[in-house]
Amino acid sequence: MVQSKVISVDLWGDHAAFAPPNGKLERTTPPAPTPSAIRGILSAIYSKPIEFYWQVVEIAVLNPIRYTSFKRNELQVVASTQLINTNPEKAIICIEDNRTQRMTQVLKDVRYRVSAVIVPRPAYENRVEQLYHQAVRRIRGGKTFYQPSLGYREFDCYFEESDFTRQPIDVSMDLGLMTYDIFDLHDYEVRAHVQPKPSLYHAVMKKGVITVPPYDSDEVLKGGYSKC
Repeated sequence: MVQSKVISVDLWGDHAAFAPPNGKLERTTPPAPTPSAIRGILSAIYSKPIEFYWQVVEIAVLNPIRYTSFKRNELQVVASTQLINTNPEKAIICIEDNRTQRMTQVLKDVRYRVSAVIVPRPAYENRVEQLYHQAVRRIRGGKTFYQPSLGYREFDCYFEESDFTRQPIDVSMDLGLMTYDIFDLHDYEVRAHVQPKPSLYHAVMKKGVITVPPYDSDEVLKGGYSKC
């Protein structure tokens, strides 16, 4: 498989939450980000889905794992996209009638060093070096397509090219099955609706570092949560 050289980026923010997609009631978060969350952040910095996808290879936790919790206002219902397009008046939601509060657990004062490679689509394998240098220039210049976030949209994510001066925390733990991604990384067709194809992997942190297997690896369980 053709891929670029490894790109390492430091990510940090005041709060982070990587709630599993099957969480329905109280919002919780694993102690470390998922590859899907990291891919979303990197895609906010540089993305050409038709030409390549980001493959996360390592996640290093640099700050101690600390939690806090608070209540957030949420809506109990979601507006129908079909109604919005066909009959906007019926899609109106009364916030006062549908508001609810949920307890949310989040991580605080987080900092990570993430390493990833650019995997070009077959038709663009001869452009892998160009894609790599474009990504590095955007990271060094602090450029983004939109504001990256650490899970929830209100949790702004700051980033810079890693200088490897900070060491991972001295913590090892078995994180169990974690979300790898919500979509098929090989699916790059541009269309209005994309069918989610969740995948999982067994995450293990060793001295603050999580090694992420390639998406095509047998270690990645594809096809949704039913396979677990």
